[in-house]
Amino acid sequence: MYKKTYIEGNNTERKRSKLADNLEAAIQASGLKNGMTISFHHHFRSGDYVLNDVMATIAKMGYKDLKLAASSLATIHTPLIEYIKQGVITEIHTSGLRGELAQEISGGLMEKPVVIRSHGGRARAIEAGDIEIDVAFLGVPSADAYGNANGQSGKGICGSLGYAQVDALYAKHVVLITDCLKPYPNMPASINQKNVDQVVLVESIGEAEKIASGATRFTKNPKELLIAKNASEIIVHSPYFKDGFSFQTGSGGSSLAVTRFLREAMVAQNIKASFALGGITKPMVALHEEGLIEHLFDVQSFDLDAALSMKENPNHHEIDASLYANPHNKGAMTNQLNVVILSALEIDTHFNVNVITGSDGKFMGASGGHCDTAACADLTIVVAPLIRGRIPSIVDAVDTIVTPGSSVDVLVTERGIAINPRRDDLIACFKDSKLNIIPIEDLEKTARKIVGEKKRIQHGERVVGIIEYRDGSIIDVVKEVK
Repeated sequence: MYKKTYIEGNNTERKRSKLADNLEAAIQASGLKNGMTISFHHHFRSGDYVLNDVMATIAKMGYKDLKLAASSLATIHTPLIEYIKQGVITEIHTSGLRGELAQEISGGLMEKPVVIRSHGGRARAIEAGDIEIDVAFLGVPSADAYGNANGQSGKGICGSLGYAQVDALYAKHVVLITDCLKPYPNMPASINQKNVDQVVLVESIGEAEKIASGATRFTKNPKELLIAKNASEIIVHSPYFKDGFSFQTGSGGSSLAVTRFLREAMVAQNIKASFALGGITKPMVALHEEGLIEHLFDVQSFDLDAALSMKENPNHHEIDASLYANPHNKGAMTNQLNVVILSALEIDTHFNVNVITGSDGKFMGASGGHCDTAACADLTIVVAPLIRGRIPSIVDAVDTIVTPGSSVDVLVTERGIAINPRRDDLIACFKDSKLNIIPIEDLEKTARKIVGEKKRIQHGERVVGIIEYRDGSIIDVVKEVK
């Protein structure tokens, strides 16, 4: 016999609002304690106010010894330097570092090394429990009072919230921060009410112009256009350029130009792509709306056109960082990539790529999805000029390995194209090509002849950064610069 357990009075009206009075009240209610891990996302890029505002409030409230797990950090996050000095932040996990913060950390600002992870590696680490987020502070362009949020409406739209979605799913406590409160229900819900504990309404989440624009760079540089044309020639004459192929490109000058050159070949040969992936840009949206790309899978909208497209085009899909590139889930979308175009700060004669430290050995970039996509795509093409100013891009040994040479198939420069000797099939494919295909060692010698020997960076013994590969193994370390 079943015993009745209903007690009158338990079936009270559910709480219909999660609005906190202000940031301080939300932090207090979150249960944050010294030594805990807090997280943020970087969809607002250089227009982000949220991270700085939250950290200023946390510092004022007297918290110490916090671990900061941000999806990436930008030049606008310079105020973190003081919080590190004050002991508010004692550990950082991120995909990238830029600006004054990057310079200071490179010089030994922190006692513990910064841990650099790719976007897929970060998602893997969160799902595996390597990063346990106690409180996630997630800026959103719009939300209702019960926690349904998206990046498609509001004062400063950002489009996809793909990085924030992982934090919202796995953090023990989730605080949404918005400057646009919508009536319930705020749909579509990129972040769902069931995963949200509190909502805070603030005056501004960021500078709208820098949130939704400025991330992409359209080039008229003849050198970059030549690199892009050569890269597109490699793709078009490869076995992978056929109806239903898939691809991803970056937001740099040459990468964006590749998309434009590909369009010409796709139209001429009546070829359509099944999908484009990753950070979505205006040129990809244009191809999608023209019917040349069937689906766009968007983990980060790089510009306003991409952000608006996700709202207007039903086949422009928002995806989270785990679906995008987590190597340990049951099927990341990178596994379905045919072609990826990637940039490099430097690449060496073993095809190892550095995208995190500059010629001075200091942090200046981000791991992003570089090693994730390179490992998975059938054809991984790295585009780079032979030299930048008086600095060679092709060297005998990169200062920091982010993507191993085993994942890179082709290097395209304005002075020639190098195919990784591991790819016998590609070497045979382009054997009789009119393209200037030469050994990568010849490109390195040419660069050295023009600018001289690479200046060796004087490193100290102290490790200031750990570079994790996407599977959690350590692929390299960054040592302080003397």
